[in-house]
Amino acid sequence: MNSKLRQDADAIVAASIRAVQPDEAVRRALAGRTFPGRVVLVAAGKAAWQMAKAARDCLGDGIEAGVVVTKYGHVKGPLPGIDCREAGHPVPDENSFAGTRAALDLVRGLTERDTVLFLLSGGGSALFEQPLVSGEALQDVTRQLLACGADIVETNTIRKRLSAVKGGRFAQACAPARVFSIVLSDILGDPLDMIASGPACPDSSTCAQARAVAKKYRLRLPDEVRACLDRETPKTLDNVETQITGSVRQLCAAAAEACRARGYEPLLLTDRLCCQAKEAGSFLASVLATHAGGGRRLAFLAGGETVVQLTGSGKGGRNQELALAAAPGLEGVNGAVFSVGSDGTDGPTDAAGGYVDGETAAALRARGLDVYAVLRDNDAYHALQVVDGLIVTGPTGTNVNDVAVALLQD
Repeated sequence: MNSKLRQDADAIVAASIRAVQPDEAVRRALAGRTFPGRVVLVAAGKAAWQMAKAARDCLGDGIEAGVVVTKYGHVKGPLPGIDCREAGHPVPDENSFAGTRAALDLVRGLTERDTVLFLLSGGGSALFEQPLVSGEALQDVTRQLLACGADIVETNTIRKRLSAVKGGRFAQACAPARVFSIVLSDILGDPLDMIASGPACPDSSTCAQARAVAKKYRLRLPDEVRACLDRETPKTLDNVETQITGSVRQLCAAAAEACRARGYEPLLLTDRLCCQAKEAGSFLASVLATHAGGGRRLAFLAGGETVVQLTGSGKGGRNQELALAAAPGLEGVNGAVFSVGSDGTDGPTDAAGGYVDGETAAALRARGLDVYAVLRDNDAYHALQVVDGLIVTGPTGTNVNDVAVALLQD
């Protein structure tokens, strides 16, 4: 491993994530605001605890009560007056359902003078859920969508119709109370109705689109699920005000500044990366190979969210798979490719992402591992682990999508 490149990668990751913490953004959204009646807080998503803490710091006892539902391992301590819960992600579990029921109980019986402070971040689609079908059916559909390679918009188009809180239905449950929603975006283009499946936003997707997704991926759906696909979601809501804070664009800008601070010339390729993870990794390696030997220190950045089609039974996540797929193309290049999820958890693993450089492919071969066979088995985690290629940050308290960086030292 090229120790200098790895040090640069770790420094860039740390600086980028620090720059997109939601604390200050939540404080800005609440600055100068007054709420005439009772205020209750509901926070859902991977950044829910961090956002709720910032809101509690701002409003203090002005928050009468609250419920936080976040991913396992993401609650960092008690918050006064707020019930903090952890639940399943990316597949919802009984704790997801119980936490959401607690939130629905909290907003029941409010008046038009009252306010629900709704703090939403990515991951809320699994964490904030009250299914209209059996829990087993919902979990099976979720697993199918994760395995088939459906993108987040397609996935949420289905999930909205199976839920009593998604697609604007949570805002309906809060009425007549007002909902002030602060949203940390983790989806390309910041479509409000798709972030965490839009619990407090009118739904722009249609039943016809949901049926088309089911047909495209040949989803195996029981009758109770098919019936829900034909139930339309709310198209208007008159009790919601929303502010978006944070996005993958900010993450990319922070990464570019961190690259510049380490002596690289940054170039943002895209902040809307949306393709197979292994294709993105191979592409970034080819970009470095094209520019190698030019005598410049360059950094190419790509933000967004790739997908993984499951063909094996290994362990990993999209960022780890992206990095590993770059390894063969980097042989002989004085460069590195790394990719991380800003939430600090890539897929069902304890790693935020992965790192490879020009020495990684040879190191894997020396251990009897073939990159392409590993990718077929979706086992990037274990392959990267044996060559110290995992990037581990722990839960970060934010979630604004992923960033991949290709560094060239020439």
